Amino acid sequence: MMIEFGKEGITATSQAPIKVLYEKQVIGEYFADILVDDKVIVEIKASKKLVSEHEAQLLNYLKATDIEVGLLLNFGPEPEIKRKVFDNFRK
Repeated sequence: MMIEFGKEGITATSQAPIKVLYEKQVIGEYFADILVDDKVIVEIKASKKLVSEHEAQLLNYLKATDIEVGLLLNFGPEPEIKRKVFDNFRK
């Protein structure tokens, strides 16, 4: 996936450190599977199917960071994509 981003000229970082905020203060960091253009968190799974816990994980990342858009990609037997949005006005 990173190779394809590069071919298309899209800025993407794998295992990108992202600051976790609480009341606008940094309280830690986590590493996104892929961060695209500092605007989209991409979480990659390889399971039979996506479950609510996978979606909750991505939504929590969006709530705890300045990033508003996330993609959840599952490369299991049936490929799946979920898009989540949590705008900064609600944080």
